[in-house]
Amino acid sequence: MYLISAYFDEKTNMILQRYMDQITEKTGNGFMKEHKVPPHMTISSIEARNIEVLIPAFKNLEGKLLPGEIQFVSIGQLLPYVFYVTPVLNEYLLNLSKQVFDCFSDIPETSISRYYQPLSWQPHVTLGKTLTKEQMRTAFSAMQESFAPFTAMVTEIGLAKVHPHEDVERYELGK
Repeated sequence: MYLISAYFDEKTNMILQRYMDQITEKTGNGFMKEHKVPPHMTISSIEARNIEVLIPAFKNLEGKLLPGEIQFVSIGQLLPYVFYVTPVLNEYLLNLSKQVFDCFSDIPETSISRYYQPLSWQPHVTLGKTLTKEQMRTAFSAMQESFAPFTAMVTEIGLAKVHPHEDVERYELGK
């Protein structure tokens, strides 16, 4: 599996990383740190035999995608074990999702996860993963105390391998 992910400006990265670190500290679950997962929002999850078939399409997006502003407004859970922060699905995110989907959807012998397609996507940034029920409650309690809505800038896009998270290609949007 490979990911197409949005990355953020430095201020947003600091906020998200602080929340990730808080959840790690409060729950004792170090999955995100141990797997070197940076703050990011997955736009698409693609099954492919190898990454080489995805690189030309990814490079084709360069210069076509623009940076954009989003509002992170809530926290949530993907049961049974993912804790996240979520933005409002605004026009910018909807268009970003559609552009990425259109670019990768026709590549032979690949499939895009049904959970990462336009109008079938829950935009989110994972703050904690592989959490137990008790760790989920602890994470919720920690974020209930410290989370506040904030504005973020999407500034980069990347093509990554998973486990551990490793960028293969990454570039600034609008350049």
